[in-house]
Amino acid sequence: MVGLSLGEKHFIQGGIAQDLRSDGRKRLTYRPIYVETGVIPQANGSARVRLGGTDVIASVKAELGRPSQLQPDKGKVAINVDCSSTAAPVFEGRGGEELSTELSFALQCCLLGGKSGSGAGINPSSLIVVEGKICWDLYIDGLVVSSDGNLLDALGAAIKQYRHPKSPGCFKCLSW
Repeated sequence: MVGLSLGEKHFIQGGIAQDLRSDGRKRLTYRPIYVETGVIPQANGSARVRLGGTDVIASVKAELGRPSQLQPDKGKVAINVDCSSTAAPVFEGRGGEELSTELSFALQCCLLGGKSGSGAGINPSSLIVVEGKICWDLYIDGLVVSSDGNLLDALGAAIKQYRHPKSPGCFKCLSW
């Protein structure tokens, strides 16, 4: 990790002292937030979230499947995030692949929790239809259209717009 130069430290400390961010907002002022749902008609749930200059799209597709033999009491969840090469100059070419992997992993940790399952946003047991025979398979896809910070927050908010396949008004499996 690269440290900050003395000039950068003074700039940040000056902004804190003046209660001013580099984009003109006060420290506790949120970026403008815009949410649009149902942006991908083929998905069971989708949303576009804009936080200031950050713009992401997420979709959730639910399909009936078979639970794994190792976990017959749990449904399956696959998470994938892509960063558009136009989202930020550093993403040109293959520059966004590493961040895509990191974001996918971070969302997996947030949504599925650790090995114990504690802190999970999605309860895989709630995805069971008939134990050992039928479960819901969730495919969660995210796309970073423009990156200006708070990517994980924006992706999480877009995914949260999903409705459980058992009941359109239910957030049972997304408990976070």
